[in-house]
Amino acid sequence: MIANFIKTIMEEDLKNGKHKEIVTRFPPEPNAYLHIGHARAIITNFELAKSFGGKTYLRFDDTNPAKEEKRFMEAIQKDIEWLGYEPYKVTFGSDYFEDAYQKAVNLIKEGLAYVDDLSKEDMREYRGTLNEPGKNSPYRTRSIEENLKLFEEMKDGKYEEGEKTLRLKIDMASPNLNMRDPAIYRIINKSHPHAGDKWKIYPLYDYAHPLQDASEGITHSLCSLEYDDHRPLYDWVIEHTHPVSIPRQIEFGRLNIEGTILSKRYLKQLVESGFVKDYDDPRMPTLVGLKRKGFTPESIKEFVLSTGLSRINSEIPLEVLDHFLMDDLKMKANRRMAILSPLKLVITNYPEGQIERLSFPNNLENTEMGEREITFSNTLYIEEEDFSEIKPDNKYKRLSLGSEVRLMGAYFIKANEVIKNADGTIKEVLCTYDPLTKSGSHFEGRKPQGTIHYVDALTAKKATFNLFSSLLKEDNDPKAPLEERLNPASLEVVHGFVEEAYDFTPSLKAQFIRNGYYSNDDDSTEDNIIINRTVSLKKSFK
Repeated sequence: MIANFIKTIMEEDLKNGKHKEIVTRFPPEPNAYLHIGHARAIITNFELAKSFGGKTYLRFDDTNPAKEEKRFMEAIQKDIEWLGYEPYKVTFGSDYFEDAYQKAVNLIKEGLAYVDDLSKEDMREYRGTLNEPGKNSPYRTRSIEENLKLFEEMKDGKYEEGEKTLRLKIDMASPNLNMRDPAIYRIINKSHPHAGDKWKIYPLYDYAHPLQDASEGITHSLCSLEYDDHRPLYDWVIEHTHPVSIPRQIEFGRLNIEGTILSKRYLKQLVESGFVKDYDDPRMPTLVGLKRKGFTPESIKEFVLSTGLSRINSEIPLEVLDHFLMDDLKMKANRRMAILSPLKLVITNYPEGQIERLSFPNNLENTEMGEREITFSNTLYIEEEDFSEIKPDNKYKRLSLGSEVRLMGAYFIKANEVIKNADGTIKEVLCTYDPLTKSGSHFEGRKPQGTIHYVDALTAKKATFNLFSSLLKEDNDPKAPLEERLNPASLEVVHGFVEEAYDFTPSLKAQFIRNGYYSNDDDSTEDNIIINRTVSLKKSFK
């Protein structure tokens, strides 16, 4: 793993004997699908622990049953497995509810916590501002006995949501707003997806998380930079609950990608509005979406590791992620021919109905992948953009009337005539071929205008191609409502052909010659081949 400031801290902690092993955790809240931004946290935690022979917990931060669902828990575990990691243990924050409750009772007994009746709005007013100290709640002076009684009644479900909270008694004049008597328990009258109906009160993250870290023996609690101001509260909870294990919180910058939506709220809005099909829509930056689009776990891992770690939020161009996918697949993806915008080409001097089989490498850069047969007949499909009736200029390297090109792996052809439809569009191009120019025959005669690819119309398979663009307009205003920023052309569906040797297997990846990297959609079948464009060769990262 690439060196970074957290790895340096861990090395020093092991060297001076502070810890005997490194133990990390990935603690997602199971209220949504994970996206590419979460991949940094997953990979960082697992790779750092692995580099020291340590271990990593997967702990679900399930302290808010109003938002959490089992389907998200299952999806998160699948994402982590897909990325190639196996947690040391899978735990739940709710596993520690009893311990957290007992520690809260002890805090009340020590005069460090009290039950408050202030509403959310009043609590916000009493909190003060960055420039003004807060005010003590009128309920801050309740006796220990009264607080114990009220807290137990909260647990027993005597009060409604929002009626009471349990707060720490720290300092309402602290310059850090997080230390101004933060709430650590609230009432939620909802069934819990893991703990059932046992609890009516639930601990808040800033209280529960350090306790859970300590209970699991986490040595380094890694989190995003937004929790930097929360670290004093994390340390306060650890100090005043007397744990055996004392973890250390370390923050690092978030990873953002230019022009990419990473807000859980916005991603949910995209799904619920029907703009995308679901969270695994290939346009989505979710891990399930990237997987369906055709990204490999190896490319995502190398992308994340290459960005390094710092205490600064970073924004990376999407082309960088594309680059790592192409780098991962270039030596292991089969090259295949596909035509997305078919133009029919008829070779008038080639025997009608005859099919010739030509040998072609599966990967031009990796000969160990062997060869396949491609077919050739008098009727072919080429890309519409590979033909022009009139040659535009001397730099034009494709087919035009009166010129010759080589059909990749086959022969020279010359375009002689165009047959048009009633509306003036081209129906087919009539050509002749030169049998002496077969690929591999060491022909040293004429020089063709260029080389183009094709598929044989007699053996080609029909396919549907999903061509994806950014969900956001290029000129989108971040301050505008999401619906105004969305790109209506983010999905283009076209119908074309793939060569006979193409495999329809879902998730199978291939590089279409002169086009890009593609992956079969999850719904692809032998009778209905659906192919997703993962990255175009025309937009590569430099």
